[in-house]
Amino acid sequence: MTGNLPEYLVQGEQARLFPVLSTTSKEGRTTSIVLACMAKVSELATALLASIDQKVGVRSQIDTYTEVVCKNQTEKLKDRPDGLIVLRTGSREWRALVETKIGNNELSAEQIERYRQLAKNNGIDCVITISNQFATTPQAHPLPDVTKSRSKIPVYHWSWMYILTEADLLLTQDNVADKDQRILLNEMRRFLSHDSAGVKGFDRMPKEWTELNKLVSSGGTISARSADAQVVLSSWHQETRDLALILSRLTETGVIERLSRKNRNEPAQRLKDELTHLCERQQLTAVLEVPDAAAPIDITVDIMRRSIDVGMTLRAPEDKVSTKARVNWMLRQVKTSNVDGVFLRLLWPGKNDPTQHSLAEIREDIDIVTSGKEHLAPHSFHIFRSQRLGGRFTQQTNFIADLEDCVPVFYRDVGSNLSAWKRSAPKIKDDRPTAGEVSAIAVDSEGFDPA
Repeated sequence: MTGNLPEYLVQGEQARLFPVLSTTSKEGRTTSIVLACMAKVSELATALLASIDQKVGVRSQIDTYTEVVCKNQTEKLKDRPDGLIVLRTGSREWRALVETKIGNNELSAEQIERYRQLAKNNGIDCVITISNQFATTPQAHPLPDVTKSRSKIPVYHWSWMYILTEADLLLTQDNVADKDQRILLNEMRRFLSHDSAGVKGFDRMPKEWTELNKLVSSGGTISARSADAQVVLSSWHQETRDLALILSRLTETGVIERLSRKNRNEPAQRLKDELTHLCERQQLTAVLEVPDAAAPIDITVDIMRRSIDVGMTLRAPEDKVSTKARVNWMLRQVKTSNVDGVFLRLLWPGKNDPTQHSLAEIREDIDIVTSGKEHLAPHSFHIFRSQRLGGRFTQQTNFIADLEDCVPVFYRDVGSNLSAWKRSAPKIKDDRPTAGEVSAIAVDSEGFDPA
């Protein structure tokens, strides 16, 4: 197709919902279907493009193309991008080259740099990559070399699972107005969910995970210069993003990973900070925020203990004076009878060390929580499930499978039933004066009548 193409293209096809491609061309088929749905389902385009700060207005028009060839293409730039997105709003036109990988295929930093040059040569605004690799945000590319590049052409990244999750949320929250577009989006979701599409979540840690576990279990220390540790952290970041997407689909709401502004905007700084924590504590950590939940979900992976701890921290109710009353407030919120591995950690004021007991022990004898702390009351509680995995912890796939089971189970059984304490609104007591009496008292106290 060459007619009606943008002036900077010499070749390209409008993205098709039903692409006529070889059955072996998974990449081309999946790319075409998703880009076509972006052009046809305005809510999908709005959600995806908003993640890279592009607003889709009521009068905006979106055109998408596949297998594009640009005009200003040198001999060194013979690559053919998988797609092009064009967003027109009034006289403004925004454009993005699209590069996709499917299945286990991974993106190439060198190829992305060539596409950046191609975009620059043709007045195209950015490059968007799509693969099964995960990024904390679309601005934090999974390939460090892409982030380090001096090119002024921005590169954004969506995982296929991120696109699938956005589609799922639009449908489950009934946010697609047009019936036909809703059917179309549902078919795209069904397609991406099938094994043949090549879309998958993060399902295994790298081989360096096993090596790092061997080092720690043998009494060794993790060096700040450890290449294995950096690979493990990079994989951990992909897994925590996948966990957020998994919880998003399960809760039918947008779950995000909580990061400081510095770490969110500077992936290299995040890697440095977490590497320090890994070296000093032999732990991987993450915090997930579920909208309207009582508190964020804290995840701690302890390599020394070979355990996963998943929990939430709540402020103790200040309207209850005794420790027992505050603990009972917490116990009443835990509805599940399955409390195996569930612990309650009590955080005390001042320099007093925290204490903790299993929930089963506290239910049987609540007096144990006051032992040695008779004259104190806890200011906060950390309720968590701790699961020791033994040998499975060191295994690349079993560790991920157990983690992705442990986090949703804690939230389902415990976290989703918790409510944060908040002060009650102040009340007017029955023995207080009326409004007129209050005015009279004020006049008398001032010694004059404003009338």
